[in-house]
Amino acid sequence: MRLSGVRARLRDLVEDRPVLLLSIAGMVAAGAAAASPLSQPEIRAGVEKAVAVIAPQKAAEAAAPLELVWQGKDVDGDGRDDFCNPTGREARGHDAYGEGEFGARRDGGSRRHEGVDFMARAGQTVAAPISGYVSKIGYAYPGDETLKFVEITNPALRYAARVFYVNPKVQIGDAVAVGRPIGTAHSLQRKYPGGMTDHVHLEIIDRAGDRIDAAKVIVAAYQRPDAAPARLAAAD
Repeated sequence: MRLSGVRARLRDLVEDRPVLLLSIAGMVAAGAAAASPLSQPEIRAGVEKAVAVIAPQKAAEAAAPLELVWQGKDVDGDGRDDFCNPTGREARGHDAYGEGEFGARRDGGSRRHEGVDFMARAGQTVAAPISGYVSKIGYAYPGDETLKFVEITNPALRYAARVFYVNPKVQIGDAVAVGRPIGTAHSLQRKYPGGMTDHVHLEIIDRAGDRIDAAKVIVAAYQRPDAAPARLAAAD
């Protein structure tokens, strides 16, 4: 094996291990020096031994499935997420009743969807999407006392969030932390029979009092289980 080929193979195998790459590359370079006592066969043996250790590790990493993680925007720049996905699941896609993204058409286009629907399993724990205090618990629909929402207000951030279709486990005035349980998800099958995906409807209300797209402050990412979590930049 020529030294150029050795170096190329090492780069391919240990591209995400710069320290190890440098140490092995140094060994190869030392062996190439005229004054080095290492012979070409000795260099090849050392490289092949390193390859035998590294290659199975890289193969296992490549085969490992990526996991879905959710990143919340850091609004105040303190290095911590200020928002989180209330169910930990993906946004509701198209079903018999429409789509779950922000701005989707409702009532034949006469109004738009003012939240984001995150899929849920009936009975699962629902997390607080922001920190703050419980400022309101109400009914999602007039005359229907089975489907409720929880409103959380954060005066410091000047944001509020409304989480719909939950069985609340909190009371008005309670302090809650982002990511902590506030209730359980309620089934929507009785209200919307025939194909609506069970979900939690999340509305984020900004400092101006407008509903904003929650997908802009809560973002999905796929990464290796052992990777350091990526972060969304703080708001300007």
